[in-house]
Amino acid sequence: MMNTYVKVGIALAIALSLGSQAMAAEGGNPKKGKHLYKKECKACHSADSEGPELTPMAKTMSQWDRFFSRDKHKAKPAVFEALSEKDLKDIQQFLYDHAADSDQPATCG
Repeated sequence: MMNTYVKVGIALAIALSLGSQAMAAEGGNPKKGKHLYKKECKACHSADSEGPELTPMAKTMSQWDRFFSRDKHKAKPAVFEALSEKDLKDIQQFLYDHAADSDQPATCG
């Protein structure tokens, strides 16, 4: 009986961990997102630039989700308005996948 509980617990833990990874920008392409981030975001979000320096590790996964769903670049909304929904999803997926609390935290070198 105990063995069954252990198996159910492990299956539940795996399902929950996989589910949490898929909550971000479903359908986003992180490889395209990295390219778009470098092209569209780094110009203003690097050291000694107009905006604050920003890398994927600057926020957690949930903070990136909140940024794209609620904040929407409120400091300069025209930036988001100039990008397609697909481009925004790709950028969000890249940032989410490499956020501070992700499995592969990264800067965008």
